[in-house]
Amino acid sequence: MATTAGPAFDTEALRRGIEGQTASTLLSLYADDAEIRIVDRDTQPSRPKVLRGREEIGSMLEDVYGRDMTHRLEQCVVQGDHAAFVESCAYPDGVRVLAESMISLRDGKITDQVLIQAWDE
Repeated sequence: MATTAGPAFDTEALRRGIEGQTASTLLSLYADDAEIRIVDRDTQPSRPKVLRGREEIGSMLEDVYGRDMTHRLEQCVVQGDHAAFVESCAYPDGVRVLAESMISLRDGKITDQVLIQAWDE
């Protein structure tokens, strides 16, 4: 019996979106019902910031990728319906941010993301 794979996750679109600082390219990778849980110094694991749906996710992406800073996709690994990636960022004043994400995929789109980030103080 033959099986057909669903649409693949577009890692090059992920790279273009992150490094090109385009919220719209990144937002296109999310399913309509996607959810992001953000864990950092301000929103710790017991109370992560949770964004639900493309509207909330899009607002966050527009804020982050509209800032005067550089973004770089360091690594991305895809295995089946899961992927993980590392993103590094830098502000002009030298402050650096590192973010790691684990994502779940459905039909090549992100449905769930856990993002853990840290930054210089």
